Amino acid sequence: MQARLSLGAARRGDDEALPDFEFFRRLADAAAAETLPRFRTRGSHNAKNKTDIAYELVSEAAHAAEKAIRGIIAANYPMDAMLGDQFGPSGSGPVQWVIDPINGAKAFLCGLPVWGTLIGLTINGRATMGMMSQPDTGECFWSDGTRSVCCSARGETVLKTSGVQLLSESICHTNSPEPFARRPGRGFARLASSVKFTRYGGDCYAFAMLAAGQIDLCVELSLQACNIAALIPVIEAAGGVVTRFDGGRAERGGNILASANAILHEAALRVLNDI
Repeated sequence: MQARLSLGAARRGDDEALPDFEFFRRLADAAAAETLPRFRTRGSHNAKNKTDIAYELVSEAAHAAEKAIRGIIAANYPMDAMLGDQFGPSGSGPVQWVIDPINGAKAFLCGLPVWGTLIGLTINGRATMGMMSQPDTGECFWSDGTRSVCCSARGETVLKTSGVQLLSESICHTNSPEPFARRPGRGFARLASSVKFTRYGGDCYAFAMLAAGQIDLCVELSLQACNIAALIPVIEAAGGVVTRFDGGRAERGGNILASANAILHEAALRVLNDI
């Protein structure tokens, strides 16, 4: 990968430069070395319950990938805190790495390349940099907080969200309708009936496609910080908006709405909150 992004004068707050694209890519590559050999291996086992073995492989891959990421961060930025999906929080201080080694475990289990490795960096609780790597397709979606790009075999493409401002013209995504069926209120049902159409099952890849201008709205319930922190800079620097349903910042997770622009975001929030 030859693409490089300049961070200019970006700092951590203690006059130490922020990590660059190459460092994030190094983390993603270390994770890929653990995840890819275990991807699409369900059918290769001669066991009565292949699903159980597949789940074990997903868990094993996630543990190994997060461990690899943590090891590199600790060796290069020993004072930084970390929050991981597999191993929880460690360390303290204003700079925290937020890691989800396999976001989309069920997609991974099914052999669908819409899962990804999420690596985010927050400073004083605000998402500042982030990468979503999909190693099977060879794509990584990255932001240094000033611009967002997709790097792949095709080269580097600057990401920009769509200009759609009307719900009736928008494409909406949520990973599954099941959580909304269990939630009181009609917000999501109203939103789904207001948009052009709703698509399901894209996991973190759908958020990347929102940053790329292919999807206009992403709606998810009960996300953890590890599931969203890395994606916030990618979407925001591409022109989008990410908040909780109450309009607050999304770094800590919760019920999350990501939109292509502020006008569409406000319209969708009103529907989701039954206003």
